[in-house]
Amino acid sequence: MKKVLIITYYWPPSGGAGVQRWLKFAKYLPEFGWQPIILTVDPAYASYPQLDESLSKEVGSDCLVYTTKSFELYNLYKLVSGKKEVPYGGFANESKEGLLQKFSKFLRGNFLLPDPRKGWNKYALKKAAELIREFKIETVVTTSPPHSTQLIGLKLKQKFNIRWIADLRDPWTDIYYYNQFKHTSLALRIDKNYERKVVEKADVLITVSEDVKRIFAEKSKLPIASKTVVIPNGFDEDDFRINIIPTETRKIITYTGTISEAYDVDSLLEALCLLSEDSKSQMLIRFVGKVPSSVVNKFRTSGLEVELSGYVDHAKSIEYLFRSDLLLLVIPKVINNQGILTGKFFEYLASQKPILAIGPTDGDLAKIIQETQCGELFDYEDSKGMLRFIQETLVLPKTTIKPEPASQYSRKGLTRKIIKLFEA
Repeated sequence: MKKVLIITYYWPPSGGAGVQRWLKFAKYLPEFGWQPIILTVDPAYASYPQLDESLSKEVGSDCLVYTTKSFELYNLYKLVSGKKEVPYGGFANESKEGLLQKFSKFLRGNFLLPDPRKGWNKYALKKAAELIREFKIETVVTTSPPHSTQLIGLKLKQKFNIRWIADLRDPWTDIYYYNQFKHTSLALRIDKNYERKVVEKADVLITVSEDVKRIFAEKSKLPIASKTVVIPNGFDEDDFRINIIPTETRKIITYTGTISEAYDVDSLLEALCLLSEDSKSQMLIRFVGKVPSSVVNKFRTSGLEVELSGYVDHAKSIEYLFRSDLLLLVIPKVINNQGILTGKFFEYLASQKPILAIGPTDGDLAKIIQETQCGELFDYEDSKGMLRFIQETLVLPKTTIKPEPASQYSRKGLTRKIIKLFEA
């Protein structure tokens, strides 16, 4: 088989959507004649926000995995702060901002560019060079965040002139929490220069949505858009070949994944409060994942019972989808949110349960929901629309949501698009 080197910080036993993207591509690449060679960080040195040991079972026998040590400043932060987990999502998992956190944000934004995980780069660069020589590799993929991984690809391109594909799952200097790091003008200039070099020097850029493509195209005067391909996240059909029979008599509204105070749910809460007491008694809101207590308390004011399942492995999270009657998806109310297209949305889609989404009505998510007829997306202020939708789907169902077939978002189908980039 032809070989491709995939450099990714996140790999099992790490959990989360960022892991699954290239784990699933690697699963299907051998079917198309390509052997994935994975370079990642040794879990003993890594600073993962989440762990999911079950994902290790999905690493196929054709997939060669190499790991290296790393110097992780987030682990040092965890030690000094006494916290059990490392920060993620712009410290979204930490509700109170103390002096240590303020100092850490400033340090991260001005001295740890592009991000604190750049301590892996020197080890990864050395091993990547060995693998390129050993396997005579001509195609290298770097996927981020962390965006420091893209600097590995930049140096490999300069040294070996390989075909370099940069997969950018999130914006870089436009990510919604970027300004929290209080960059000085010098630090901002350095970081933007890193970003510009990556988008200009990579042979191909991959983004997950059209609006994220637009954001990166604006980073240079060169024709970046012409070499940028949109390949969204998706769902693995194999994960959904299960038969779950719901046993709960109440109607369950489920939210999976991370949520923070940046997620505007006030109008949704207003809609829930307007439900009759009888309707509320027959409903349950279930959060699957890590949720700040401040957000939980907000939902409890609606009068509905709230259940916290905590972080679970991927298979269990899918089981929760099947045991739901309505799936909730919220896009953070931040600048440049039109391009936010979360991985969990596609798994919501695959479950064929109705979706209540809150976010920008002119964004990429709104277009796909309209295309697949899997639910409705509402503006942040549209409490009346949300109330109507909840009543129509849960209280007095008038119509059954029947999503259109969405095979174009299957992991195997998306791998075909990746193959075209490899063979171009």
